[in-house]
Amino acid sequence: MSGLLRKSHFLGAKFRSLRKRNGLTLQDVSARCIQVDAELAPSVSYLSMIETGQRIPSAGLLELLATVFQKEPRWFLDENPEVEVAPSGDRGGAARIPLEPGFLFSRELLEAAIPELLSQTGTSGRQFAHLLIRSYQEKARNDFPDLERSAESVGERRFPLSVEDLLLLCRRHGLEIHWFDKRTVLTRDNDREVRSVVRSFFEAPSRIYVNRELQADRARLKFDLAAHLAHKVLHGGDGLKSPHATGGEMGGSPDDGSQTSAGMNAQDVLFAWRDFECSFFAGALLGPRAPFRRFLSRESYRVEAGRRLELTPAVVMRRMTAVSPYRYWHFFDAYPPGYLRAVYRGNGIPLPWGNLAMVSDPCPHWAVFRMLHQQRSQQPASQISVLQDGDRALLYCCHSVRTRDMAGNPHVLSVGVDLVPALESQGTAARELVESIATACRRKGGQGRVPAAASRALKAVGKVLNIAWIAEALDAPASIICPRRTACPRSPACEDRRLAQRRTEEISEVRQEILERESRRG
Repeated sequence: MSGLLRKSHFLGAKFRSLRKRNGLTLQDVSARCIQVDAELAPSVSYLSMIETGQRIPSAGLLELLATVFQKEPRWFLDENPEVEVAPSGDRGGAARIPLEPGFLFSRELLEAAIPELLSQTGTSGRQFAHLLIRSYQEKARNDFPDLERSAESVGERRFPLSVEDLLLLCRRHGLEIHWFDKRTVLTRDNDREVRSVVRSFFEAPSRIYVNRELQADRARLKFDLAAHLAHKVLHGGDGLKSPHATGGEMGGSPDDGSQTSAGMNAQDVLFAWRDFECSFFAGALLGPRAPFRRFLSRESYRVEAGRRLELTPAVVMRRMTAVSPYRYWHFFDAYPPGYLRAVYRGNGIPLPWGNLAMVSDPCPHWAVFRMLHQQRSQQPASQISVLQDGDRALLYCCHSVRTRDMAGNPHVLSVGVDLVPALESQGTAARELVESIATACRRKGGQGRVPAAASRALKAVGKVLNIAWIAEALDAPASIICPRRTACPRSPACEDRRLAQRRTEEISEVRQEILERESRRG
């Protein structure tokens, strides 16, 4: 058993992956084992403990499992490198890792290692908490029926709601509105100077303080009132909610230069989760699911149509990802030079390379980054993109809007869809179509017109999805993009990749050279 113990660190992950690939439940595996050897067959609970790394099977039981799955016993052990990982979404995204060996991923060790990781990398607890919530949001595909029902109960599904309607709802829930005067100021955020202004905040148990500047910005005023009303409805107005401040990180004001300790505590998670709940509730209150879906259908998902209803582009885009019958959406809110204030990836689009907030190696051909750095670009734009991620070629269409926050800082909002599921649902050979677009782009150095056959297929998809900006994107060249500029798939590349050779590649080449030399001597 001791020898098996030293070679079984990945056994649980391999067993789980193999079971799921074969479409078997733990009950199915247990039943199969009983058919082969009733005396040795494990219970369902014991199989579960094997999967989670809490138990190591005996040599005899490993033989039995190998027989059921028609594998050699050594396949389950460490010397066999086949450990599968699953993508974070249906398509694209960072791959999930199996938390194996199990003894290194115990709760006790993770509770000790995660704060150390955050401290060493300078990651704030709030950033990490928002990453966890984003992952949860993406796994749920932005579907939170309890928050939807709560918002619809308060707003009675009325659409659209005016500022006056929201003020009346606030009064009905015992909230008092107090106005204050505060101008925009310059402050520090991530070692740069930004313009910031406090928009509003909640004071327990029933006061909302609102910057008078919002009276001239009814769309933002509506969102702030809705979010604070959410706090009263969902949390009893206990005051444990971040203020609304423009120019800083999501869920709070900019860094004021004071010394703060990196790491994480329970309050970071609480505030981040409550900020998310209140934001989602506000969107659902301002755009109830059924009426808002009809509105999007009527307007063919044009973001600009939200102006007539006094809705911000951010609210319109976020609600698209939540209420559309098509589930494969993404959303970015990016500030210069490359800060991602908000991200949603229901379609698993790989994120541009960087840390938790800053894209440190942006591909300049992403629509969101190109618009971010083109000061003269004020008009909304749509783009078809082939995203080359390793061996995979993915196809997206996005619609981007350059705007300014309440403090006057420019930023870009971008919403998009993965086109491959829609193409496949139409019976189109999606892989060949994506490759035809990629080939057309490569011939033109990375940007080219979509071929006629692919264009017809995409126009048909746009009509089925009723998204007008898919057809509009075909009026402009498609573009090859990538998650990391130093791995640019264009020819010529955006950068000379020879200068960016990875140290691991160099080591691998040296190792291979030495082994080949030894082989020739032998």
